[in-house]
Amino acid sequence: MRRSLLVRLIAVSALVAVCAIAATAWLAVRTTTGAIRQEQGQVFAVDGTIYQGLLGYAATHPNWDGVGEVVRTYAADTGRRVVLATPKGQVIASSDADPGRLPAQPSVVIDPLSVDPGLGVQSTPDRIDPAAVGPYALPENEKTHLSEIAQRVLRCVQERGSLGSIEVSPGGHPRVVAQDPFALSRCNGATIEQPTETEQAALDKLSDLVNACLGRSDKSAPAAQLSLSWTFIGPETDATDDATQTCVTSARREQLTPYVAPAAWLYITEKGSDQPPSGFTLSSHNQVRLAEVAGAILVLTVVATGLASIRLIRPLHALTGAAQRMEAGEAGARVAVKGKDEIARLARAFNDMSEAREKLETARKAMFSDIAHELRTPLSNIRGWLEATQDGVSRLDDDLVASLLEEALHLQHIVDDLQDLALADAGALRVHPEPIDANSLLTHLAAAHAARAGAAGVQLVVEPMADPAVTADPVRLRQAIDNFVSNAVRHTARGGSVTVSATRVDADVVFSVTDTGVGIAADDLPHVFDRFWRADKARTRGLSGGSGLGLAIVRSLAAAHGGTVSVRSTLGEGSTFTLRFPRPARPSEPSPGGGVARLRRRCRGRG
Repeated sequence: MRRSLLVRLIAVSALVAVCAIAATAWLAVRTTTGAIRQEQGQVFAVDGTIYQGLLGYAATHPNWDGVGEVVRTYAADTGRRVVLATPKGQVIASSDADPGRLPAQPSVVIDPLSVDPGLGVQSTPDRIDPAAVGPYALPENEKTHLSEIAQRVLRCVQERGSLGSIEVSPGGHPRVVAQDPFALSRCNGATIEQPTETEQAALDKLSDLVNACLGRSDKSAPAAQLSLSWTFIGPETDATDDATQTCVTSARREQLTPYVAPAAWLYITEKGSDQPPSGFTLSSHNQVRLAEVAGAILVLTVVATGLASIRLIRPLHALTGAAQRMEAGEAGARVAVKGKDEIARLARAFNDMSEAREKLETARKAMFSDIAHELRTPLSNIRGWLEATQDGVSRLDDDLVASLLEEALHLQHIVDDLQDLALADAGALRVHPEPIDANSLLTHLAAAHAARAGAAGVQLVVEPMADPAVTADPVRLRQAIDNFVSNAVRHTARGGSVTVSATRVDADVVFSVTDTGVGIAADDLPHVFDRFWRADKARTRGLSGGSGLGLAIVRSLAAAHGGTVSVRSTLGEGSTFTLRFPRPARPSEPSPGGGVARLRRRCRGRG
């Protein structure tokens, strides 16, 4: 861990952070006196946001029930401690579970009937929040009716070539605003601004309250019959004397009081404190000092990062050079590995990759050599017999034709095997699974190998499945098991046996071919499924009987089915080759003969 690149980077970052913290602490101590004061603009904006939000809640709710979530939301958004309390100090809602001690004075009083104009919140001339509509709020039927009228008026205005829009009051009363007032007048736009039944009823109630107030103020009877007019923002009067205006304001507040939340005191403080929000600013001298300290920290950071980067760049340059040498054709390019950090592990991974590439190149050359060797023998035989026939040394009889055909078929077999492997390498080896009867497939396979097994003196046994319904590509499955059986018969001495079986293990289907032949050495087992591999390198195709591609193809066929292959063997006792397929969804009606029939048709061309 002490040499880890991560630890070193963390150590460098920690060093820089310690220097930065120490410098900041020193600067804060040096500039504390006279540098800290309230950031009026920011505090005003934050306080105004919270105040406006809670004021809107109070204007639209008859009480403070449910305001706790609103208080917590504003506290989380602004990073402030927000407490709402009654004028007697009883907490209504708090952003903290424990509101603690409240400041001596509230930040502001929240009263929708007496808005504080100092916080930039919109209100009417009588300081009543426009959102406090109370009995003037329109029901849905009136809203719908007025909205339809407003849409018709707007369309009329637009048809007359004027721009317009619809505005809606907090109570839900729409009106049309047009750029051309004459177009609005011709479209009867004024009719929509008349009070509805709901608004008129509330307006009449307000008139009664105003008249009662004027009567209590010793006004004459004619003066007591003061009428109110309706506007988009609510009721108003043309009276200008102070007594009348006072009565109108008082009546409006009396009318709206049941519909709004009672006045509450709002406390906005620093989080976890009872002190009002504050910040600090720096004088010009202190700003210059801060710039100097920041510059010193920047230089220190650049130097520390540069020294650390040098240690990183050197091994990366070595890796780049080795990669370029590999690109130029050097298969065994290596880099020196020093240390145990992440770059050292990267260098080791590069060396492992280079070694694997070198082995792959060696295997590729060996494979081409093996392919040339496998093709050379039958081609040499065909050429030799044809030249002998051309020179008159041999006669082209039925036996010679049969021999040449056998060599040509062997060439075709090698080419087909190479094509299958090429498709597997390219990911283009396709299988066509279908419901088949495994017992029927094994029976036909045993019949196909019976003559060869009998000639070799080998007993061929088939153990059927209890539940033979299998979903697989019949041609590819037959090709794989056929390869196992051919190898087993070839490597089993006279008097031995080869057993072909199929069973179910959990959710998988397992095909096994067991022989009592010569077996395979333990050191050779990991290479059995490699291409062109033979246990005895000195054996020729004529002795071994195969090209060394069959088991590699079987492994590719199993992978194409999503399965695996494996082998168990004891030298001198025999071998067991296993093909394991994951079992797909069981077909409702397996076709016993369809897959095998198609297999027969597709296998005729392969001899």
